[in-house]
Amino acid sequence: MKFLLVGLGNIGPEYALTRHNAGFMVLDRLAAQHGFSFSMTRLAYTAQWQYKGKQLFFIKPTTYMNLSGKAVNYYLKQEKIPVENLLVITDDKDLPFGKLRLKPKGSPGGHNGLRNIDELLGTQEYARLRVGIGNNFSKGRQVDFVLGQFPEDELIQLPDYLDRAGNAVLSFCTLGIQAAMNNYNQ
Repeated sequence: MKFLLVGLGNIGPEYALTRHNAGFMVLDRLAAQHGFSFSMTRLAYTAQWQYKGKQLFFIKPTTYMNLSGKAVNYYLKQEKIPVENLLVITDDKDLPFGKLRLKPKGSPGGHNGLRNIDELLGTQEYARLRVGIGNNFSKGRQVDFVLGQFPEDELIQLPDYLDRAGNAVLSFCTLGIQAAMNNYNQ
């Protein structure tokens, strides 16, 4: 069985540790822990890894956040992966930092990366793992907040948080969406 696991973010060193790159960070943490690496391919950094009899195909789109659907659509077709085996990992300002929310489907909720994926796939019927980044910003400062770096107190907690998110991703692939939701939604 084959899965497409998509971490959303923006490429470039200026975005590396920003809140909006939570999806990239989850996949980078998994790669570091399990010894696989990403390489630049068409529309994305990609990696493949076999885990418990499952073939996992990871992408970090290089199209920038708002055009993420282009890479997702391409690799679903290229790798012949059914949409029910797609998991998109993204930041969520409506969840407090440290909270995870795995859902089998849903709306973009104001997230432009998810909106573009919905448009290009023609459906909202795919799983997503929302990684809470909080919403500690004043009116009109949302862009600065999501493109800002984590404060020191959150940076200290970030490795454990990314580990939990990575475990949720692997649980989705091995145990299924319902069991993963039961184990990781708080």
